[in-house]
Amino acid sequence: MRHFLLLQGPHGPFYANLADKLRIAGHEVCRVAFNAGDCFEWGRRPGLLRYRDPPNEFPDWLKTRIADRGITDLILYGDHRWMHRAAVTTAKQVGTRLHFLEEGYLRPHWITYEREGVNGGSCLMDMTIEHVQALAGAIPDRDRPAPDQWGAMGRHLFHGLRYHQAVARGARDWPATPAARDIPLRQEGRHALRALIDLPVRAQRRRWAERRLHNSGAPYHVALLQLGHDASVQAHSPYSDMTSYMQDVAAAFAQGAPTHHHLVFKLHPFEDGREGLHKVARRVEVNSGLTGRVHLLEGERLASLLDTADSVVTVNSTAAQQALWRNLPVHASGRAIFAKRGLVSQQSLRDFFADPMPPDHDAYLTFRRMLLATSQIKGGFYTRSGRATLLRGLVDRILAEEGPYAVLDRDLAASEAIILPLRRGEGA
Repeated sequence: MRHFLLLQGPHGPFYANLADKLRIAGHEVCRVAFNAGDCFEWGRRPGLLRYRDPPNEFPDWLKTRIADRGITDLILYGDHRWMHRAAVTTAKQVGTRLHFLEEGYLRPHWITYEREGVNGGSCLMDMTIEHVQALAGAIPDRDRPAPDQWGAMGRHLFHGLRYHQAVARGARDWPATPAARDIPLRQEGRHALRALIDLPVRAQRRRWAERRLHNSGAPYHVALLQLGHDASVQAHSPYSDMTSYMQDVAAAFAQGAPTHHHLVFKLHPFEDGREGLHKVARRVEVNSGLTGRVHLLEGERLASLLDTADSVVTVNSTAAQQALWRNLPVHASGRAIFAKRGLVSQQSLRDFFADPMPPDHDAYLTFRRMLLATSQIKGGFYTRSGRATLLRGLVDRILAEEGPYAVLDRDLAASEAIILPLRRGEGA
């Protein structure tokens, strides 16, 4: 029997559902609560451990709990929150197995499950495309249709709002423990409420803006914007916000793109207005001499936008993989699991807009196939049907002795041990 300890997770009932499944499988489960929102989402389930002290005391506190309770496994959502960084270090010191969950590298239809880390901390970062192609040779060629996950955005916002409301109600009981991110929890709650209320309005603005773009008849290039405060930007890129990235993109576009081409800034679906990117877009349009050639789109879906785009630029958004799947040229300014030579352009931004180099599409399809066979699990965190689909595939992966890539590496090593002697004529 194993004993799982869950740290902070995605908003909503997913962690509670996962704990129930692990208990049914015969294992013990507990969770650390860092605020009243964590307590609210856990409900009346046993095993809630409240942490109310400063961050510098957390490693010793966690080490004691691991020893006293016989914790064998830690489950974390992301790897950049202060408590998760401390937990990773502590777990490696005492030999506790780590499990990382994250939004899907191929979102919105999948989530990511890894053992070494996620995003910039993933072992995929150091994996060459040649290694990927070798691993993919051991994968059965079968179709992996996407599950139905449309509508998850509204549920995500709803669960986030309930979480932050619970945090605010119980804030007095957690005076010494800071939030997982730098932004105050009260402010984050206001952002979540405003985003939920504005969802229909943003969708309508998106339809009008996209109609204007397509009616212009101009070739266009898409800049996929991210949340400037997100760990993927802060820790794995040369940028600390989206404002500076938009300025660089607009300047390079003005210098390199043909004068009849247009530039589209696509906001992240959860953009909450804290950077004022609508005003930034108007400002860089004027300052870069691009009047009438800059568009800003909101909303969730990318398909119709990418279907007729000429190219895509991003810091390191996983949404760029939707462009690679369409064989569109992609430029990435930050570190990302897909930012490999042969998949994304190595050009400067200016040269990319002048003549974007396309990806090796066969290599990308191989990379995607490898992801689907390893770290990507069908389903989602925020809808009931998405969680049901996800839990069917996730629990067995968590209980497996090896991580998703280790299995393929072992199979590859075994096949090479057989093939190499045959090539030397030793197996005849």
